[in-house]
Amino acid sequence: MSDARLTMWEHAQLQGYSRRDFLRFCTWLAAAAGIEASGIGKVVKAMETKPRLPVVWFHFQECTCCSESFIRSSHPIVSDIVLDKISLDYTETLQAAAGHQAEEALHNTMKKYKGEYLMLVEGSVPTEENGIYCCIAGRTALDIVKEAAAGAKAIVAWGSCASNGCIQAAKPNPTGATPVHKVISGTPVINVPGCPPIAEVMAGTIVHLLAFGTIPQLDGLGRPMAFYSRRVHDTCYRRPNYDAGLFVQTFDDENAKRGYCLYKVGCRGPVTYNSCGIMRWNNGVSYPIQSGHGCIGCSEANFWDNGPFYQHLASFPGFGIEQTADNIGVAVGIATAAGIAAHAISTNIRKRKLIQEEIKSSEPASLEKKGGA
Repeated sequence: MSDARLTMWEHAQLQGYSRRDFLRFCTWLAAAAGIEASGIGKVVKAMETKPRLPVVWFHFQECTCCSESFIRSSHPIVSDIVLDKISLDYTETLQAAAGHQAEEALHNTMKKYKGEYLMLVEGSVPTEENGIYCCIAGRTALDIVKEAAAGAKAIVAWGSCASNGCIQAAKPNPTGATPVHKVISGTPVINVPGCPPIAEVMAGTIVHLLAFGTIPQLDGLGRPMAFYSRRVHDTCYRRPNYDAGLFVQTFDDENAKRGYCLYKVGCRGPVTYNSCGIMRWNNGVSYPIQSGHGCIGCSEANFWDNGPFYQHLASFPGFGIEQTADNIGVAVGIATAAGIAAHAISTNIRKRKLIQEEIKSSEPASLEKKGGA
């Protein structure tokens, strides 16, 4: 058996990993992919028995930040195992080969493993002027992506460039930058947006394909629901201050250091679906909101054209007290039949009362007497 078709467990053994290391890694991968504990056995079996999945990784209109994110996963052996295990046969950024050798590796993989290889795409595809704005080896990105997609088992569109066009597709979009799913058909596409996407989200998506041989459950925009089913707002550590009506007014506001909500200085967490609030970046150190910068909605389509980053939206979808941050509490007096809405409102009333009581208790005695009179 050639090294290219070794199973993941066999390759791990060659690299000196113990059975315990391997099982721990499988458990981590399952968790990263959003797989329940009952499914860990399937992950282990897949990695023991399935050969490495051939992969071709293309780079078009992008800045390579997706690759940079992926190789900086917080798990110490992701690059050592995942990159090796998926048999990365072609990638302009990481491969040692160049010129004719690189092109030969690409076409050999596409021919030998037709219908089996995984196609990863980083960057949008220009379509204006017959696609001349991005050419590799004398061919346009548009031609390359259509040829490779025809024989791929599945396509993963890394980052917002490949998923929705990102900054290249911002108005007036002179190159006709287009996301992958709009230029190909007949092959399933998994969108993993973000600028860049989180490393563990990228690894988890690949793991699901490796372990189960099928694409993960996707939302209406083709994104893995395990990572894009909740708003950043819902998992943000500043959320309690939003509920209490405590907001940062300007970036030099002292309350920014106290963890007040950044909504009024442009945070788009309430309309952005991503895992930033539960998966920290840079080895779990931080993420933009924790670092003091509001979410810019980089995983949502057209985020570059959705208005100024530092100007908050007047309102956003929600119920009851969430309808607008500027008028927090207005909905308290509005009757609602939904029990969940009523619960949310009553909870916020209690919070505001507690805050008011705390403020009164901290006032000077003279003021307390004056208020009592």
